[in-house]
Order: sequence, then structure tokens, then C-alpha cells
Amino acid sequence: MRQLRGQERVITGNRQTSWAFADAFVAEDEALHWARDRAREAGLRSVSAGTGAALRLLAATADAKVVAEIGTGTGVSGIHLLRGMRPDGVLTTVDTEPEMQQFARQAFRTAGFTGNRARFIPGRALDVLPRLADGGYDLVFCDGDRQECLDYLAESLRLLRPGGLVCFEGVFANGRTVDSAAQPTEVLRVRELLRTVRESTVLQSSLLPVGDGLLCAVKRG
Repeated sequence: MRQLRGQERVITGNRQTSWAFADAFVAEDEALHWARDRAREAGLRSVSAGTGAALRLLAATADAKVVAEIGTGTGVSGIHLLRGMRPDGVLTTVDTEPEMQQFARQAFRTAGFTGNRARFIPGRALDVLPRLADGGYDLVFCDGDRQECLDYLAESLRLLRPGGLVCFEGVFANGRTVDSAAQPTEVLRVRELLRTVRESTVLQSSLLPVGDGLLCAVKRG
């Protein structure tokens, strides 16, 4: 594999092992294992331990009090976000499957969070997000329909305060994002998302190689 612009390097076995080690660096507890088991039983994909740890770190770094999440699942990412947020912080989490949100409620309780720490809203994200307050959020985490990712970005820019963070999970799309073969529409949307964020004049961005790829960007003040 030739180097491009002198930056990209061959991915060696040692580097893959190092990435795997980094992704599993932060141990997870019983509440997270329980939520992961429920997701597995339901056929849902959860964020990796490394992605969760990154989200927790980002929420803590932003001193986040108000966070929005697209894609509740069974609560794996939500637990990580809540653990990074301020003790009085509130997570607003949106999902099209209310039954999965019930699992997340139980997972949050098991993790020690009181009921007032999370607001669960069932429904399609693009129907719910327009009802949320402009500039009222410290962080928006997007783990929903990849075909809607550009719309999520537009809504996130409206929702975030200056200095707030937006994060997109799964942007590697299991390696398909950089695969030159013909790809489905959802992968083409992810590629467009990456270009849009990278070229934006209002975002400062980074692509973190954790899990299936975590795209992060700060909204400039």
C-alpha cells in the first residue's frame, strides 16, 4: 500500500493489536455488560468499550450538563455519557423503539442514575430534534440512521452552544467508507458527512479510530 501525502501508513499486525488494546483499555462494569447483553439479544449493535470511554471523556472535558443522544439502544452509550457529564446533567435520548428504551431505563438505574438524569423521547430523530432548544446543548451524540447523518449534522449545529461537541459513531461503516468498490447509499452519505465536517468553517474536527470510527467536531464560538 503506497503512502498518500506522506501521512497514511501500512496497518501492521502490531498496530491492529495496539488499537484493540486501546479499545479495551477501560474496563466495563455489570451495568454495561447487562445493557450489552440486551442489545445482543435484540440484534442491535452497541458502541465499543473504547468508543464509550471516548464519549465519557469528551462529556467530562466539555463539563457537559445538557446532552442529546440520537439512538438510545439499550443504554450502553448513555451510561458512558452520563458518567462523563456533570452530576446534575440531563441526557435527552431519542429512539424509534420504545421497548429498547425500557431496557436503557433499567440499565441506567443499575448504573446508579436517578430517574431525573435522563429524558427518554420515543420517535424518529428528525421529528423530535426540531422541538429541542436552539443553542441549549453541550454535546450531541449521533448513532442513528446513517442515511440521515447530514440532517443530524444540520440539527446538531442548531442545538449546540458555541464550543459544544457533535459526535458521529460508525463512520468507518465496517471498512466500507474507504473501500473503492460500489457502496450503498448509507455509505455514500457517511462519505459526504466526513467531507462536510472536514471542510466546514464553523467546526473543528477529528476522526478517532475507536470502535467503528468516531467523528468528533467542536462548534466554533
